[in-house]
Amino acid sequence: MRKRLEGRITLITGASRGIGRAMAKRFAAEGAHPILTARTTAALEELDDEIRTETGIESTLIPLDVTDYDAIDQVGAALFERFGRLDAFVANHGTLGTLMPLHQLGPKVWDRVMGVNLTACWRMTRSFDPLLRASDSGRAIYVTSTVGHQPRAFWSAYAISKAGLEMMARIYAEETEKTNIRVNLVNPGPTRTGMRAAAMPGEDVKTVKTPESIAHVFVDLASAECTKHGEMVVAEPE
Repeated sequence: MRKRLEGRITLITGASRGIGRAMAKRFAAEGAHPILTARTTAALEELDDEIRTETGIESTLIPLDVTDYDAIDQVGAALFERFGRLDAFVANHGTLGTLMPLHQLGPKVWDRVMGVNLTACWRMTRSFDPLLRASDSGRAIYVTSTVGHQPRAFWSAYAISKAGLEMMARIYAEETEKTNIRVNLVNPGPTRTGMRAAAMPGEDVKTVKTPESIAHVFVDLASAECTKHGEMVVAEPE
């Protein structure tokens, strides 16, 4: 059976845990070459070991703090030198910040959340756009949240950053309408991740779907066959 991502160069941020980790393993199983970024080198190396054991594929690992914007540009240049293109880019990284009334939120928390969840995604889009255009089927995928388009008290900076991300992705989709790039958003919904546990500490995790159960959604959007553009896909378990 043909693998859906055979030979495709794919970059996943926030790959060391949760949805990113599940996605990395699924992409490799579908034949992609995964370029994996996260802040923790050890966690990336552990994931790479698992992927090699399970699929025989060796990943490209890039330890990265996404708020180091100059480093993002350096990553873009390095990928151009090594691969010459990027077939799929998934902006999966994110930070929750502090759930509290908007008027009580500290400036440092606000700046950190905006820097990670929104500005970093713009910087990556800016840096990776030439690589996506060099592919015959570039795919950009941004991970959002229900609170990005449905206001919810106390979610403050996180929700606002996701609202900004959604508008950014839709504008990028408009601007790439006549290219080979396809731009989409994924709303994972309630998923069994560390961020979800921090936001909903009393929740029974057994009632929440696993990251592995929704990894197929990202495969669909990263594939060369994907025709969706400018859409928000709500992830349903496989």
